[in-house]
Amino acid sequence: MGAQGSRVDFKQAVLDLTSKPGKDDEQFWDQAWWPDTVNDIFAMIPGEDIRKLRDESPKNLATLVYKAVEKIQFSRHHPANIDQKKVINAIRLLTRITPYMLEDAEWRGYFWSPIPHGDSTKPLAAVLLENLSDLLFCPEFTISHSNGLKVNDLSTIDSCEYIWEAGVGSGNKPPMVALHYQNRSEILKLLLTCFSEVIYAPVSDENRLRWICHFTAVTNPHVLPIFTSLLNIVCAYDPVGYGLPYNYLLFNDSREPLVEIALQVLIVCLDKESQPKTDDSGYQDNYFINYLSRIHREEDFDFMLKGITRLLSNPIHSSSSYLPNSTKKVNFHQELLVLLWKCCEFNQKFMFYVLKTSDVLDILVPILYHISDARNDSARVGLIHMGVFIILLLSGERNFGVRLNKPYTAKANINIQTFTGTHADLLILVFHKLITTGNYRLQSLFDCFLTIMVNVSPYMKSLSMVAANKLVHLVEAFSTPWFLFSSPTNPQLVFSLLEVFNNVIQYQFDGNSNLIYTIIRKRNVFYQLSNLSVDSASIAKTLSGRKSKSANRDEMVDQLKSPTTANPPEFPAAGASSSTPPASSGPSTTAGLAATPALASMTGNVGNWEEKPESQEVPEEWIATQEWAEAWKSKLPLQTIMRLLQVLVPQVEKICIDKGLTDESEILKFLQHGTLVGLLPVPHPIVIRRYQTNVGTNHWFRIYMWGVIYLRNTQPPIWYDTDVKLFEIQRA
Repeated sequence: MGAQGSRVDFKQAVLDLTSKPGKDDEQFWDQAWWPDTVNDIFAMIPGEDIRKLRDESPKNLATLVYKAVEKIQFSRHHPANIDQKKVINAIRLLTRITPYMLEDAEWRGYFWSPIPHGDSTKPLAAVLLENLSDLLFCPEFTISHSNGLKVNDLSTIDSCEYIWEAGVGSGNKPPMVALHYQNRSEILKLLLTCFSEVIYAPVSDENRLRWICHFTAVTNPHVLPIFTSLLNIVCAYDPVGYGLPYNYLLFNDSREPLVEIALQVLIVCLDKESQPKTDDSGYQDNYFINYLSRIHREEDFDFMLKGITRLLSNPIHSSSSYLPNSTKKVNFHQELLVLLWKCCEFNQKFMFYVLKTSDVLDILVPILYHISDARNDSARVGLIHMGVFIILLLSGERNFGVRLNKPYTAKANINIQTFTGTHADLLILVFHKLITTGNYRLQSLFDCFLTIMVNVSPYMKSLSMVAANKLVHLVEAFSTPWFLFSSPTNPQLVFSLLEVFNNVIQYQFDGNSNLIYTIIRKRNVFYQLSNLSVDSASIAKTLSGRKSKSANRDEMVDQLKSPTTANPPEFPAAGASSSTPPASSGPSTTAGLAATPALASMTGNVGNWEEKPESQEVPEEWIATQEWAEAWKSKLPLQTIMRLLQVLVPQVEKICIDKGLTDESEILKFLQHGTLVGLLPVPHPIVIRRYQTNVGTNHWFRIYMWGVIYLRNTQPPIWYDTDVKLFEIQRA
């Protein structure tokens, strides 16, 4: 009865606040600190009641917030006498009501005003952040004190000695206390809620990151131990534990909720406006980024990389276990991808460490698994973007392309055609699957897929026959006249694919007989592209009957889904001879994302034939013209491929006629020992398109990150039914 009575008292207290002005006695406020769980608080205080309190009784709401902060502050100054239940409920109460205050512009400013009748001119937000930071290292509340003595003042605690987990900056392994994990999680939830001002404020608001800026500033004495605690608690987590099957069903894992919220707070605190300022690292304002950028010990990099890899790979191990569902599966891989991105972006030494060994492949495979698994799920389109952007970042370095030549042994259950080959083959097959899956929302990524292939192509030593066929199929699909003439940006896809072929031919001819053979076998694809008619009449005829973008899109999907058929070799029978190209015969509840950043803005490079980056949006009235088509067709980089065909097709035809060959293995053997030294055009320089940070991509990552956090925090539903401005909430 006692527990039920306290629930009734609390609900009555909230109702009184909406109807009775200025209730200020301590007994009344004490009723607010007795709910048992965070779900009790969320259930007892509906959002409409909070808005009513905010709009009709602002003084009462302000008093409620002051009392909650006061309760937290008292505990900070008297840690030896802390009433844990009251403090936690004060924190939960603020977590419940803060989003409804942040959605209102005037109340956002309220947090940054001094406390009335207070002794300090500090704004309420600063006081709250300082108190919460101190409580993250409060003995017997969130940490275990080494000597067991009671502490009367948290300012005497050296928080660097109480980092939550061994790892970066700490070798101490603290004891595992479930209650401490729960209390840390509640504090971190409130911090995350405070940081969410950015999802309510207009993009033009320069103060939208002020909570994060204040928390991560050097003025926070705990900024280093908080950063390392969050990083270490994430990277040290092993959901499998001792590896006993089904152990997660027998024992409650008190660490996982803490790891998840710690990861979310960490990536949010690594957010900043795009351009760094002064000092050597460029990140002197945000000390989370500053410290991340300064990590340099290889043992720290190893700890971080192994931790991220282990957690990203967890769903693979969980789904491929011999015993169904015997391994615990964690679901915060989207946040992990954001953390990996931040680590690579802000610490180049870390990225170079990742690329230095084949460990980069241990990261690549789970990324490819996740983006392949999400290809038909419209709610996870952002995950695919995030994974592809990470691969684009890595592909800008030579070592990544070189590492891809390591043979691939299937461990992940990736839904692609079976093959025997390297990680380069795996990359091509997954990208081909994503391009041909029929999900039109992935079309904005086609440029990124092909740019990654271009970046790694000079280093691909031995593509499999399966991957070679997929590459030629993409040329076949993207070079159809109607597709080329349908959009001003479509020809760039063909330019990128031809660049892939040229790089392999010029720099990795030896060992790539499978690709050379496929080019020869499907040579008509290249002949037809070379002989494409681009006069006005041909363009009009090609586009006639294609009235709508949706019709174009449907036909493109059908074309992409048609695989390159394994036709028999297109060589003449004995006694016949033809090596001349054919003459032209005429034209042959999800959170919404921001628009995908244009590739040119991400890499700083424009297309092979464009004078300036094209807009992502194609005007409705745009129509292909003869001048436009002639401009890009005259620059198609077909010379190397046409020269290869000119030299090798007669040789292959001759050997087929002379020896009566019909077995492609014999032709492959001939090509393996062939050479084009001195016969091809002068090798072109290798052009690598590296990712460059900019305002547009920063905005995209912020929207994606907060969209994920919004959707993942449903127990309790912190931001549900609030007026979010940063992204659109799409409900079924």
